[in-house]
Amino acid sequence: MVDYIVIVAYFAGMLAVGWWSMRRAGNAEDYLVAGRRLGPTLYFGTLSAVVLGGASTIGGIGLGYSYGLSGMWLVVILGLGIVALSALFARRLTRLGVYTVSEMLELRYNVSARFISGLVMAAYDLMLTVTSTIAIGTIFHGILGIPRVPAIILGGGIVLVYCLLGGMWSVTLTDLAQFAIMTLGVFLVLLPTSLARAGGFGGLREALPASYFDLGSIGGATIFTYVLIYFFGILIGQDIWQRVFTARSDRVAVRGGVISGLYCMAYGIAGALIGSSAKVLYPNLQVADDAFATITRGVLPTGIMGLVLAAALAAIMSTASAGLMASATLTANDIYARFVAHRASVSTVASIRVFVLVIGVVAIAIACVVQDIVAALTVAYNLLVGGLLVPILGGLVWRRSTASGALAAAVVGSVTVVVLMIVQGLLANEPIYFGLIASAVAFVVGSLVTRPTPAEALAAWDRRLRGESQPAPPASPTP
Repeated sequence: MVDYIVIVAYFAGMLAVGWWSMRRAGNAEDYLVAGRRLGPTLYFGTLSAVVLGGASTIGGIGLGYSYGLSGMWLVVILGLGIVALSALFARRLTRLGVYTVSEMLELRYNVSARFISGLVMAAYDLMLTVTSTIAIGTIFHGILGIPRVPAIILGGGIVLVYCLLGGMWSVTLTDLAQFAIMTLGVFLVLLPTSLARAGGFGGLREALPASYFDLGSIGGATIFTYVLIYFFGILIGQDIWQRVFTARSDRVAVRGGVISGLYCMAYGIAGALIGSSAKVLYPNLQVADDAFATITRGVLPTGIMGLVLAAALAAIMSTASAGLMASATLTANDIYARFVAHRASVSTVASIRVFVLVIGVVAIAIACVVQDIVAALTVAYNLLVGGLLVPILGGLVWRRSTASGALAAAVVGSVTVVVLMIVQGLLANEPIYFGLIASAVAFVVGSLVTRPTPAEALAAWDRRLRGESQPAPPASPTP
């Protein structure tokens, strides 16, 4: 009963934050990017929380259960992606003064690039929301014992309500609370308790095979695929970029992001150790992803168990809210506003809330009817990275790139990925390998055989990168 009270109190707090945040979402910039005025503490917390979702917590511990320390690579590579994004690109992104990845592509290339990338990104972030909503419902089902569909509706509905009320301010403040709960639950409670019950590091070495202490036991091909999909996915994902746009300065974005990436890497190592401890204590689990729930129930006392389960829910809800806000922003800003209403971007909070509501309801509906979402999420990631990685990063680093090259890269990369997924299978590694190669070749060739981008267009782009066209920051930034 105490555990239930802890979890219910957590969700009540999330809704209360959403209600309070309504007062801060006075315009579109407040609602979509928290007014671009987050200081170091809020920025670090929200960026860390959005990266460390269900895959990083439940999945990361499951990989530790199966592979030992080598199970850390998924989350460590996500952290490396955040470090690279922050160190190499965050300064440029904060100076652009845009809301979305697709808006940046229109500035660099043309309007067609914005539309195509907006569709792909919105679909990807929708699927990210769906998978996270299913995970929330699964935990609700296990904790409360209610049927799967009502559990999904309840969990997804809570995320939808607080996003709908306060937008990115709600998401930022709830992310900070979720980050604190995740840190307390994983680093200060579950990790030391599970290690102690397993006999410490010495107990792990005595009970587990040597492969559990080999950093490469998960397989070089798997690690390489993680780099291609997750490292580069972090570099171009709207859900991550939207957090970067909230920083009040490029200095906050760079330093806060690098620290966040290092924190995520430490989180990955902690998850691998917890999973290894679960292997010692519960060696016969049929499903590795059950390791988190099993060790939480087995080693933690009443009340504390509720806190750690709330930490898992916090991690998943951060990803769900990030995907929902990203998909709604892309749909409203880069599809509806630009190509239906013929405006540069969305302008009112009320109109944006309509898209958040619609996307949220669609995500919950899909989550209720889809059973196995892993393959669908893999398709979305492959299309995102295979189709958009090259034109996005190429536009930031290669001045000779052109709109024709970018469109060729997006089309050729996406088609290659789809064809190879049909031939090789949805979960095969080859689609992303050859999709990226084809996209890069098309990008280079398409850019070199067409006229260079006009000098005046590049000059306007350079001015945006220097922040010269960006509105002045608010007078009273949030610390």
